[in-house]
Amino acid sequence: MRQLTYSFTLLLFWMCCVGHTAFAQHIVRGKVVDATSKQPLAGVTVSELSADNRTVAATTTDIEGNYALAVTTALNRLNFSFISYNAQVVRINSRNQINMELSTSDSQIEEVVITGVGGTQPNTGLLNISARDLTTATATINASVLQEMQSSSIDEALQGRLPGVDIAANSGDPGSGMSIRIRGTSSLSGSAEPLIVVDGMPYETEVPGDFNFGAADEDAYAQLLNVAPADIETISVLKDAAATAMWGSRGSNGVLLITTKRGTMSKPRIGYSFRGAMSTVPSAIPLLSGDQYSSLIPEMYMNRTGLPLNTLASKEFQYDPGDVYYYNNYSQNTDWIKAINQTGLSNDHTFSIQGGGEKARYYSSVAYLGQRGVTVGSGLNRISARLNLDYDISERIKFRTDIAYTHTVTDRNYVNSKDDQDNIRGAAYVKMPNMSLYEYDPYGNLMPVYFSPDRNIQGAYPGTYNPAAMADYAYNKHMGERITPTFNLRYELIKGILFSDFSVMFDMNNTRVNNFLPQLATGRPYTETVVNRAGESDRDDFRIQTKSNLIYTPNLGDKMKHDLQMLFSWQTDDFRGLSYESMISNTASILLTDPSNPGRTQNNELSLRGGEGQSRSIGAVFSTQYKFLDRYIVNVGVRGDGNSKFGANYRYGYFPSISTRWRVSGERFMENLPFIDELSFRASYGHSGKAPRNDYLFYSNIISYDQTYLGEAGTVPANMAYRNLKFERVKGANVGLNLEMWKRRFRLDMEFYRNRTTDMLFDNLGVPNTSGFESIWLNYGVMDNQGWELNLNATPYRTKDLMVDFAFNIARNLNVVREVPEFFVNEAGTGTNNGDYKRYLRINNPIGSFYGYRYEGVYSTLDETIAKDVNGQSIYGPDGEPVYMRFNYPYTDYVFQPGDAKYADINHDGSIDERDIVYLGNSNPKFTGGFGPSITIKNSLRINLFFNFRLGYEAINDALMHTTKMTNYDNQSTAVLRRWRKEGDVTDIPRALMGMGYNWLGSDRYVEDASFLRFRSATVSYTFNRGSLIDRIGMSNLRLYVTGENFYTWTRYLGQDPEVNMEKGIFGLARDNSRTPPTMRFTFGLSTSF
Repeated sequence: MRQLTYSFTLLLFWMCCVGHTAFAQHIVRGKVVDATSKQPLAGVTVSELSADNRTVAATTTDIEGNYALAVTTALNRLNFSFISYNAQVVRINSRNQINMELSTSDSQIEEVVITGVGGTQPNTGLLNISARDLTTATATINASVLQEMQSSSIDEALQGRLPGVDIAANSGDPGSGMSIRIRGTSSLSGSAEPLIVVDGMPYETEVPGDFNFGAADEDAYAQLLNVAPADIETISVLKDAAATAMWGSRGSNGVLLITTKRGTMSKPRIGYSFRGAMSTVPSAIPLLSGDQYSSLIPEMYMNRTGLPLNTLASKEFQYDPGDVYYYNNYSQNTDWIKAINQTGLSNDHTFSIQGGGEKARYYSSVAYLGQRGVTVGSGLNRISARLNLDYDISERIKFRTDIAYTHTVTDRNYVNSKDDQDNIRGAAYVKMPNMSLYEYDPYGNLMPVYFSPDRNIQGAYPGTYNPAAMADYAYNKHMGERITPTFNLRYELIKGILFSDFSVMFDMNNTRVNNFLPQLATGRPYTETVVNRAGESDRDDFRIQTKSNLIYTPNLGDKMKHDLQMLFSWQTDDFRGLSYESMISNTASILLTDPSNPGRTQNNELSLRGGEGQSRSIGAVFSTQYKFLDRYIVNVGVRGDGNSKFGANYRYGYFPSISTRWRVSGERFMENLPFIDELSFRASYGHSGKAPRNDYLFYSNIISYDQTYLGEAGTVPANMAYRNLKFERVKGANVGLNLEMWKRRFRLDMEFYRNRTTDMLFDNLGVPNTSGFESIWLNYGVMDNQGWELNLNATPYRTKDLMVDFAFNIARNLNVVREVPEFFVNEAGTGTNNGDYKRYLRINNPIGSFYGYRYEGVYSTLDETIAKDVNGQSIYGPDGEPVYMRFNYPYTDYVFQPGDAKYADINHDGSIDERDIVYLGNSNPKFTGGFGPSITIKNSLRINLFFNFRLGYEAINDALMHTTKMTNYDNQSTAVLRRWRKEGDVTDIPRALMGMGYNWLGSDRYVEDASFLRFRSATVSYTFNRGSLIDRIGMSNLRLYVTGENFYTWTRYLGQDPEVNMEKGIFGLARDNSRTPPTMRFTFGLSTSF
């Protein structure tokens, strides 16, 4: 009771003090207007400053320019500040009414880019450099532009907006991720994705080399999805080697810097944003109906055997009403694509609070994203939270903490445990359309279960299955938990001159995959292994990164004459990963979905394995930038890297860089050109490196051997000990131009670059079998990426009530392989099998190149199958008989017939074989970019249009190949309705031929120009200014918008969508394997704050 009384007394005393303070305050009111137009200014910050320039209280003006501020003492001053206006400071002097006129500022606010960090606070950076003083190739998008991007992920929002950054979708399904390339592909082994840096600390996105989940790939863990777009303040891209050098080997593919929002000195501001969207899939490739399909199969069989199809043995085509079961289940016109399609829905909610005072500032957010994909069984749920806190312990000591948490659940379609590609749509394309979606019983009654026979004429699982049953019953769930707390302490050793900065980040990342294949999805008997198959895999990654900086900014007198910054940074990265995988088949029930349950069959499907990885890297960075007369700038840096993935001989690498900038607009001879606001030339040169993706390569790992000796199992070395591997090195040169004119209403940025990769890491170099190994790792080879980039921003029209902006960017990159090892197996594919393309890694050709035959149509008559010499004359044998075209003579020796595909006989020897294979194209786009206008009316209504493009690249249309080949019981597209049927027919589609022939060899028949121009997005938004409406409901702002995405695509590509990525690996190609295309999406959203 005594304690309660004491506490109550203290509370009363505190309330009295607060009341006395409130009583001592008085209200200052006034109005702020433009000094020229006398129009009121809304949103002007009015703050009370104490004698030592500390902010005591603050407010903002309303739509009429009025304000009211409770000040603590009449001895303080009021500060009036607003963007693009000169700040004014006046003494209060006991006045109750203070009106203010603000004049516009001649200088624009400079955008600050923190090179090597990505933060906008001084205590997060390496070198604190304004955009106008950058000496390297850097592109930035700020928050105002991000606000117009209504995508669920950052990578999707950036498509086409940053020059030199090529972003393409892996699939239209939620959580499928994107492929990102900055200035092309610089490495043949490992990931080519850029390093992601969030608030100054690397954010790991590359899957380690020992990531051996049978049911996972790296696209399943698209880490960019784990940063909520609403939390982003700016995104910058470091593109040249001089800019990426300070990030060492992890930044060799480019660096994407993401800065999240932070607290401000203001009263708490609560924000809420909502985004709801509906998505639809584009029209599918038109396919044969059940009737058309039923006439194709007998023709295909007749062309093969000369006999009609035996419908007694093939009841799927018997159509006997007396056989009720087969008649009902195989006399339908099922649209399988429609059966697996659904309307995609998504909702995205973000709550945030932002504010703070002079000592502490905070930003916190909680967000939820729920997406249902356009394919049945696909979806994404994400919960993310973030807390960014800045606290000034004293004038010299500042503390910062950032804590981010993400929980994701991604539902993906199950195909089988060995291949986790989203090809359920590919199965739907070729599923026989006369088969029923749901099952009819022997009495003709339609049952509420999918029709999944264990086998039919089309085959059995995994070759074929009911796609709708697979999408609905089987599941493949990917779950992720990630938390990344970061702590930063900054100490000002010598005021304004010497700073120390220490950061540490803990990255705890768990990814788990659960999948289950029930008997209902395959229809196979309960005694088989593909029934009730359960799998689980789990990976725990733990990473600690530290960064210690010492920053020296000496006072050299007049800063306009001399400005020097110097930095020394020591960085460490410790990683450890643990993983396991288990799988069991044939559990006793579809309810037993955990692999810990026993299976009823023992076979090679039963597995339990695990792995562990550990690595450490250290880096030391020295960087200095000197500016003279605000016109001549030079930056010199060097980074030393040490990495445990290398042996002791080459564990350390050194990567220097130098870059310069000449601000020509500051020279006296430019004074007569007042319309030029900024003209600068830049040049840079630097080195960066890349480490292999695998750990412990300098050890010879020992694994168990399947064979036994004297009843004992043996062991063998799994790999050679690579003690002399070293860093793959990228040497890059860049020259650039920055031009701003007409009061910054026109801006042009140009870059020209050349990057050369040397000592490339090859992981499949063939060696003699006598060595005991099939292949080894080796540093060898040279590859070039060179090109140019152009970025244009203009405001062609601007008045008080109307402003029109226009943005355009384009980039050109050329990839060329210059050297490869002598013993490297530089080819893949046979070229003599249907559907197969020959692939080479050839000197002076780009990676992603494919080779094949030239398709010349269809042999219309028997005479056309006669071989021709170089002059186009028919070839006859010694006996006077014509020589007919053959395939792969004398090995396969197939003789072409009328109706067969016709290929170019390049060497005119009468045989189509590997000697007729030619270069067909490559998977690298020549040009990428985007453009669009933005119209703002009365600072409230805003219309944004954006288009993106990829030009000058080819893709293999696998969907076209498999829906026009006519060699088995797969359904085909309506294009085969114009197929060759009788001698004399002139067409581009060969005859239907069951199980034989070479009508779908890898040729340019399926290689298409995948260039496209896409109407990427259109947004109409309205921002309510401060006034009676939002003031009445207690809001400080309100913005409503409607967005449409992927309206239309201009292309000559015949597939469903031309945006096709290059496969991973040295011989990867751009192949359209019937993945879910990007969806057409309509979004309604709002954002507000209180």
